[in-house]
Amino acid sequence: MLSSFDDFPIHQTSRPIAHTASTDINHYDRYFFNGYTSDARLYFAAAMGLYPNRHVADAAFSVVVDGGSDDARQISVHASRRAPTDRADANEVGPIKVEVLEPLQALRVTVDAPEHGLRADLTFVRRSEAIEEPHFHQQTGLRVVLDYTRLTQFGGWEGWIEIDGETHDLAAGETLGSRDRSWGVRPVGERASTGAPVADPQFYWLWAPLNFDTFSTHFDVNELFDGKRWHDAGFVAPVIDGDRSRSGEAMRSVDYHVEWSPGTRSARHFEIVMTPWTGEPTTIRLEPLFHFHMLGLGYFHPEWGHGVWKGELAVGGERWDLPVDDPLAPHHVHIQALVKATTSGGLGRHEGLGILEQLAIGRHTPTGLEGLFDGYQQP
Repeated sequence: MLSSFDDFPIHQTSRPIAHTASTDINHYDRYFFNGYTSDARLYFAAAMGLYPNRHVADAAFSVVVDGGSDDARQISVHASRRAPTDRADANEVGPIKVEVLEPLQALRVTVDAPEHGLRADLTFVRRSEAIEEPHFHQQTGLRVVLDYTRLTQFGGWEGWIEIDGETHDLAAGETLGSRDRSWGVRPVGERASTGAPVADPQFYWLWAPLNFDTFSTHFDVNELFDGKRWHDAGFVAPVIDGDRSRSGEAMRSVDYHVEWSPGTRSARHFEIVMTPWTGEPTTIRLEPLFHFHMLGLGYFHPEWGHGVWKGELAVGGERWDLPVDDPLAPHHVHIQALVKATTSGGLGRHEGLGILEQLAIGRHTPTGLEGLFDGYQQP
């Protein structure tokens, strides 16, 4: 099955581009973006996914308005369609579009869903080189569950967002954020039987891209229930200065300390320790300001889950007040907290903004989590 991309020298297998290297139904290819104003009045995120072996593409755009105030609310628009065979047509799902203006340097996100209270025209411009994270690979028994690559990049946003008819202009330098691109295999779509159980349900994930004045830092960990890590990463990425740019510096090791808010699975206090190959470690203290629920981008969504067939084209919207009434509901456990970040040690003292993404399902003995979605209980 030939398509326009077959005219470019980009093939990684002997088959046309439309055929994925893996026949795993959970093969995917995905964009993610987030952004936040320097005064924390707005937080927004966008995502777009392609699931070739499910023949589905979907996208979402979600905004937190007045986060941390009594009027805080999250507004989202979701879209899903039949996946196009030609990858040249895979950048648009209903009212949401992602354009690569210059690879690894500038991308544009547009949204046109006034009936759901959202319109936007936003351009992401890099402030760091893209970082290739260590490869993700995890098995459950003999079955490969996760097998993917992801890049993370820091940048600034320019453009505007219209929310319920009110336009918010985002001037250059006032709104920072990050983006990632990932592709490979991970669970998506309708859940199916996988045979005999071989492990208790468990997933523990922390991800913290942070922006400071002259650099950005990146941290993530995946751990099993006993604290054994199967993935971690730490980088310091200098801000690009004119034509001069440097790749992110990989850390020798990363560690963290978390104190959960009682009765929840979200952090009240969080601290990262990043140790370089040479020099003094840096400690980064994070102060959560408010939560963005990944539900707004389809994660664990009961209706707009990733890779779910909803017809040739479907579009919908939703909104809720913040904080949510039940933070332990399965669809509300996955969050990104907007955080104020302060460094000390090797990098000196700097203040910045960023996010701490948190997803803790099942027990995690080192930090005191029990049950599947039980809230943290202080000893």
